[in-house]
Amino acid sequence: MKRAYNFNAGPAALPLAVLEKANAEWLNIFGSGMSVMELSHRSKEYEQIHAKAQNLLRELMNIPENYEVLFLQGGASLQFSMVPMNLLPKDQVAYYVLTGAWSDKALKEAKKVGKTKVAASSKEDNYTYIPPIEEIQLGEDAAYLHITSNNTIYGTQWKVFPTSSTVPIVADMSSDILSKKIDVSSFGLIYAGAQKNLGPSGVTVVIIRKDLINNSLSELPTMLNYETHAKNNSLYNTPPTMAIYLLSLVLEWVKEQGGVEAIEKINEQKAKVLYKMIDESEGFYKGHALPDSRSHMNVTFTLPNEELTKKFLSQAKEEGFVGLSGHRSIGGCRASIYNAVPLEHCEKLAEFMETFRIKNNLLLKK
Repeated sequence: MKRAYNFNAGPAALPLAVLEKANAEWLNIFGSGMSVMELSHRSKEYEQIHAKAQNLLRELMNIPENYEVLFLQGGASLQFSMVPMNLLPKDQVAYYVLTGAWSDKALKEAKKVGKTKVAASSKEDNYTYIPPIEEIQLGEDAAYLHITSNNTIYGTQWKVFPTSSTVPIVADMSSDILSKKIDVSSFGLIYAGAQKNLGPSGVTVVIIRKDLINNSLSELPTMLNYETHAKNNSLYNTPPTMAIYLLSLVLEWVKEQGGVEAIEKINEQKAKVLYKMIDESEGFYKGHALPDSRSHMNVTFTLPNEELTKKFLSQAKEEGFVGLSGHRSIGGCRASIYNAVPLEHCEKLAEFMETFRIKNNLLLKK
């Protein structure tokens, strides 16, 4: 079977080695005579999977002991509500940096819970850049500062994160978690839907500093309280066992590649291949993001006109390239090059882009 060149934005590519291992264990995990989907979440077999995923994530991200690692459901979108429900007192304000559609959605949900303010924004410039850290305005009433570390739709990414010794930094890292080294201790809370770099859709990882888990929020629905999940090791209700199993295999794969440092170097190479193609195309391809804000996960670009864009996407599909359409809100094209996308696939895409440019540049000049 020929594998597609998968550049989907999410759910996205998974490492082939992970899929092959899951396939080999599909009907008989740990000699149990059952699939992982059939295991009780209270069984010893599943406990082993659960612990492995938590421990590997701690190891790979160097997560300090004073942080909880939670496996939740509802995607990052549910965290848009859970974060303010748990971290925003009535007499304080949640500050948000707007860098794209997802940070905007997070802000809208927080407004339903309590007081909010925009700390900085690139919205007026169609989210082409990440606002400079020195532009972020926080008041003494700040409960937390929320950022979106990578913006899948617009192709921008934070290169340096804001820091504070008094205000917790909350980060939606759904699309670039585990793609580069970060200092977890600089954040109060990190959350990420798994379906880009961590595994399949269905499980959301939350990494939260223990002192931010409030044990006096009895008015919250039980399932929306971080304390519920921390006290029960993310096993208060039936967790998404299959998704967590695949997450554990992806984390195992990252470790086998040499850890996050090795993954980061490969991601830099992949991004360099595609941005070089864009920059040397004499304007045929134009990147959406400003160079100093470019994402290493989502490469967004446009062609000279809509007719050529449709032709590009059609011919790319014929050549086996999948998922290159830009988000419906901005159009154009997007190549999502998450951890599991091989460098070779990026090189193949760059070759296709160059061939397409040469052929169609001639037609444009006629």
